[in-house]
Amino acid sequence: MSAAGTTAGAPEAGLRVEAVLDRLAATGDRAACAAAEELVRALMDFYGAGLARLLERLGSGPLAPALDDELVASLLTLHGLHPEDTRTRIGRALRAAGDPAEVVGFDEATGELRLRPGAAGTGCGCGSGGPGAALRSVEEALACFAPEVTRVETEPAGAPPPPLLQIGPRPHTAVRVP
Repeated sequence: MSAAGTTAGAPEAGLRVEAVLDRLAATGDRAACAAAEELVRALMDFYGAGLARLLERLGSGPLAPALDDELVASLLTLHGLHPEDTRTRIGRALRAAGDPAEVVGFDEATGELRLRPGAAGTGCGCGSGGPGAALRSVEEALACFAPEVTRVETEPAGAPPPPLLQIGPRPHTAVRVP
């Protein structure tokens, strides 16, 4: 199987696991459902421990090229092992989606990401798929590289940035002493 085929099959594997768990839940057999969920947790722990050990042995040097792979990034993030911070991974996701959008802000508490489209970016109406396709592409890349982003809001292209609030000393006034 090619590397592209492996990457393309990863989301389907996750969907298959969810479908099996849903089918078990639909049977009403609570013991079987609990056992299946425990099995999934145990496998996640097992693979997470293996990935952690692999990262320890590799160090950061050889790992850098692999961070551009959506499947690798997704697995490392899922297990809390990704060496890059959230903002760096958001930038990586935008590049992977081919979107030149500018990050206006990210709220870590809510997971909301605010973007301003670039010349051909999210929401501009350009390209073959239009703004909806561009946004879906960005959301799919974010799901792999930065799953902590739970919502994407876009500002209109060319919208002026919010005004800068200037805080300075009060104007000089005479001080009254009673």
